[in-house]
Amino acid sequence: MGDLVATDLEGTLTTGATWRGTGHWLESTGRKWAYRRFLLPRLPSVLLARRGVIDRQAFRERWVHDLTRFLAGLDGPALDEYARWIVDNELWPQRREAVLAELADRARAGCRIVIASGTYQPVADAFAQRVGALALGTPLEMRDGRATGRLGGQVGTRDSKAHAVRLAAGADRIVGAYGDTEADIPMLELADGPVAVHPDRELRRVALERGWRIIDG
Repeated sequence: MGDLVATDLEGTLTTGATWRGTGHWLESTGRKWAYRRFLLPRLPSVLLARRGVIDRQAFRERWVHDLTRFLAGLDGPALDEYARWIVDNELWPQRREAVLAELADRARAGCRIVIASGTYQPVADAFAQRVGALALGTPLEMRDGRATGRLGGQVGTRDSKAHAVRLAAGADRIVGAYGDTEADIPMLELADGPVAVHPDRELRRVALERGWRIIDG
């Protein structure tokens, strides 16, 4: 089918975050206090994660898992509306134009673009539609056509993200990959041309050691 380029979403294509957008969405739908009751007990862990006292990626994955409860009861169209809201109000306004421009150039050159993300599949889909890409996100559990408030599979990060990209590529070459954290390293290692985008400390160290391209601007 042709060459493939894989990319992470949050932190790589946008500085926005689904968890933060979901909080604003809940406020816009009259559930501000429910979200604050969810948020307040977790604030100490937020500070610990930012300081590196606890594993930041594991904390993010737990947050994605716990936040899913607020989606319980939404059917397919409502989930799509939620996802578009997150993209329109959080992810797209904070997009990284330079990285998206590179992906557009690669698409014009005939590459398939795959966005592999730990965020919910509907949100990844909504962003991918903006850039003509395929999305590999974290599935939501559905029952009788409605979200149960639980995940339907593993959070799409680390080795699970790399595995999903490898399956999407099939026999095609993975000519490029973009990521921003150490959790993206397994995916970046699949590519002929890995790119670290505003990388965290560990990914920067690995990128410098291995001669990977770094985008900081």
